[in-house]
Amino acid sequence: MNNSLHPLYNGLAIPFAGIPQADAGQFLQTILDAIDRGRRIVSYFGIPGQDAVTLVCVLADKSEGRLGVTRTAAGGGHFPSLANLCPQAQLFEREIAEQCGLIFDDHPWFKPVRFHRPFTPGRDAWNRPAGEPIPVGVMDYFQVEGPEVHEVAVGPVHAGIIEPGHFRFQCHGEEVFHLEISHGYQHRGIEADLFGGPHPRTLHHMETLAGDTTIGHGQAYCMAVEALAGLKVTPRGEVLRGIALELERLANHTGDLGAIAGDVGYLPTSSFCGRIRGDFLNMTAVLCGSRFGRGLLTPGGTVFDLTQGQRDDLLRRLAEARRDLTGAIDLLWNTPSVMGRLEGTGTVSLEMALELGMVGPAARASGIKRDVRHGYPFGIFRMTHLPVATAFHGDVCARTMIRWQEAQKSMDFIDEQLRQLPSGDHRVTTSPLAAGQLVVAMTEGWRGEICHVAITDDLGRFARYKVVDPSFHNWPGLAMALRGQQISDFPLCNKSFNLSYCGFDL
Repeated sequence: MNNSLHPLYNGLAIPFAGIPQADAGQFLQTILDAIDRGRRIVSYFGIPGQDAVTLVCVLADKSEGRLGVTRTAAGGGHFPSLANLCPQAQLFEREIAEQCGLIFDDHPWFKPVRFHRPFTPGRDAWNRPAGEPIPVGVMDYFQVEGPEVHEVAVGPVHAGIIEPGHFRFQCHGEEVFHLEISHGYQHRGIEADLFGGPHPRTLHHMETLAGDTTIGHGQAYCMAVEALAGLKVTPRGEVLRGIALELERLANHTGDLGAIAGDVGYLPTSSFCGRIRGDFLNMTAVLCGSRFGRGLLTPGGTVFDLTQGQRDDLLRRLAEARRDLTGAIDLLWNTPSVMGRLEGTGTVSLEMALELGMVGPAARASGIKRDVRHGYPFGIFRMTHLPVATAFHGDVCARTMIRWQEAQKSMDFIDEQLRQLPSGDHRVTTSPLAAGQLVVAMTEGWRGEICHVAITDDLGRFARYKVVDPSFHNWPGLAMALRGQQISDFPLCNKSFNLSYCGFDL
């Protein structure tokens, strides 16, 4: 790494003042050089100041298993855009523009992300009148012109009880030329509420950033606080966290496998998986009383321990769920009409997935061996490595297969950890946070890489807390998966990604 890229490791704090402040040109060149060498952006955000916005970029280096961070000061309200040279930066830049009022010159897609007011009153990259309500989703959408080209708008209100989001299709007959996705309908202002924390409600915010990823986001937050407080979680606490994380993965992967089967009209697997998903959720309830894992995690370990009786109960439940899930998924693979619908639909190439910086099962389905548990291990995964499952076709079938392979590995992991659960305490006492520090905490949620960056001020409070949900990286991948597809393929492609609206909007 060059002199402007300060090395750090997942879950370890460093002094923020020790990160060299590069000038604008050096900062941008550092990012581009890192991308050219195979690194990628895991977080890129701004910190509003009196005269300038401090830009902080965190890059991942898989070959060395570590991260790098660089920063610069952007004054004058303008900054050069990297989006034309580095597509994975475009959404981060638009977010910074919205949050900090910084205009990125020559950005090819410069428009709002969540349609909210910036952190600093009176500064707006789109020159919107201060104090006036901001209508969500009102902007100029991309349009394809030509004979017989038509536009289809879907949402933000959808059939069924699902989150709101807007999809704008440009079609020629049934073929999709382009899909534009607009968010902001679930924006809750959580990042702004985190300033000055931790607050009594901060952990509850983390557990509900994306409600189906309570453990994934909760553990990232706990890791950040533990690093800043100098805490070391006990082996028993780490194992209990790992079990909860994999149960969360199992519940959601099972639900997705059933939903994909439902989208192609194959009801046996759909019905079975709907019930089996509940079995995994009930296992999480054994740990803490909440099917979604609320109230289980706390900085320093876990709130609840596991008794011998509960462990035996979980082993029995796991064996039954494994048997039932295996039978349900075997039905899927052995039905030619199902495979004919999944294969070749919604393909994202390896090159496109790399260019967009995709993560999680969607990236692994396109052939990218990218998993935080393996590349930047945390918690129990520092001691036990789960094999990383990858596929190469990048289609709906590959994204479905990856879920099943990961589910099998998660069941193996939970069974092993329950049988050799270490003795000792499950929780240590917390301490005040250190002042003037930066920590990057990454976990592998069921959708993929979760990244939390915390920076403390001179009093040990959060001067900035940045969250990147895996959906932030992957929504552009869904848009690319629809290019050249039939518009009727959208529900199936959408479910094969199953991205979070609220996790994106925060």
